[in-house]
Amino acid sequence: MPELPEVETSCRGIAPHIQGQQIERVTVRQRQLRYPVSAQITTRKLKKQQVTNVSRRGKYVLLELDNTNWLMIHLGMSGNLRILRSTKAADKHDHVDIEFTNQKILRLNDPRRFGCLLWTDDLSSHKLLKHLGVEPLTRQFNPKMLYQAAQSRKIAIKTLLMDSQLVVGVGNIYANEALFQTSIHPSTYCHTLTKTQCAELTRVIKIILKQAIKAGGTSLKDFTNSDGKPGYFKQKLFVYGRTKEACLKCKTPIQQFRQNQRSSFFGPSCQPEQKN
Repeated sequence: MPELPEVETSCRGIAPHIQGQQIERVTVRQRQLRYPVSAQITTRKLKKQQVTNVSRRGKYVLLELDNTNWLMIHLGMSGNLRILRSTKAADKHDHVDIEFTNQKILRLNDPRRFGCLLWTDDLSSHKLLKHLGVEPLTRQFNPKMLYQAAQSRKIAIKTLLMDSQLVVGVGNIYANEALFQTSIHPSTYCHTLTKTQCAELTRVIKIILKQAIKAGGTSLKDFTNSDGKPGYFKQKLFVYGRTKEACLKCKTPIQQFRQNQRSSFFGPSCQPEQKN
């Protein structure tokens, strides 16, 4: 699944091509995605509207239009956004084209159809956004905030980090990586963490996410960024997807286990399991 860095990479990739441009037409080939494509998108309502800003909230790409309406795009498990010339023919899983007056197309490709394309005139209260927590790269995500949240709940720290109502977009890949780099086992109860550990964890999460964004996102088999080139952060991963491979620090084999229906990866020597 595209994580926060991949979504941020998509935003930065498409923005120079569509920001300030008018929508000429929208072609919807498949309405039945995770949520049906909004009816407003399939009408002439969007024609001649200008994209005034491209931004991100959590894992949603947000296109602000000039009449205070918004398009919300989620890439689901395998989706991607591409900028193409209007002459480029659509392939099997190219479900939506947004064509602009500059002869460019923003194309949503989604083989598994777990993404979505929605229209709203009230972004702040939209049901998919209103309960989202703080952005991890903002000042609101800080040691004090994480420590207070951790102290109030008796759950695993990895579970806490992936709670989108607390902090959005850390994701499974980067939660695993941050916990490894701070020597914290994924199943450690969050209420046992010290203020120092919370400070280090918030610092490392911000560093890892910034590195991934700079590198173009993690190179997953189903993701390509807006110019069709895969990200290159995967080569820097310490534990994610490296089961039984030697730890890059101590050479002990990386281990994997299921945690809340997701795979967790850790180095048994570098991240000793908490004794209860």
